[in-house]
Amino acid sequence: MEVDKADAPETDRSLPIALLRACERVMGPIRQMLADVGVTEQQWRVLRVLDECGTLDPTEIADRSCLLLPSLTRIMHTLVAKGLITRAPHPTDRRKQCISITEAGRKVIRDNLEESRRLNRWMRENFGSERLDMLLDLLNELDRMKRDDGHDPAATPPKERA
Repeated sequence: MEVDKADAPETDRSLPIALLRACERVMGPIRQMLADVGVTEQQWRVLRVLDECGTLDPTEIADRSCLLLPSLTRIMHTLVAKGLITRAPHPTDRRKQCISITEAGRKVIRDNLEESRRLNRWMRENFGSERLDMLLDLLNELDRMKRDDGHDPAATPPKERA
């Protein structure tokens, strides 16, 4: 069955494709920084979330770092082995865990803070500070959006990208 081209937007007007292209543009320099550190993008997100939010349970970490729980379990195992995070039983609910960043994990963040700032400055200088703030506001608004039928597309997580 042939698709009528009027039914499908051009790829440069497709939101999913535009978001993926933008993500790749932003993540390229960050991937290089992380390769130099020996930390994956997913591990970096977990460290950033824990550094920003403090001790959390795995479900909260998965939600805030845009990871599926089974993937987070593997990532946490690696980060514990590297000495970048710790796990402890929840004080009142033994079924839960409390995950915290270690001083070594904070050092990874601190040691790369200047490069992160440099990349942010580059983005602001090239894209424009006001436009970048507007883009971030719009993307955060898009993230909070629910469909009219009450279905939350974010509640059904997409497959993670490698």
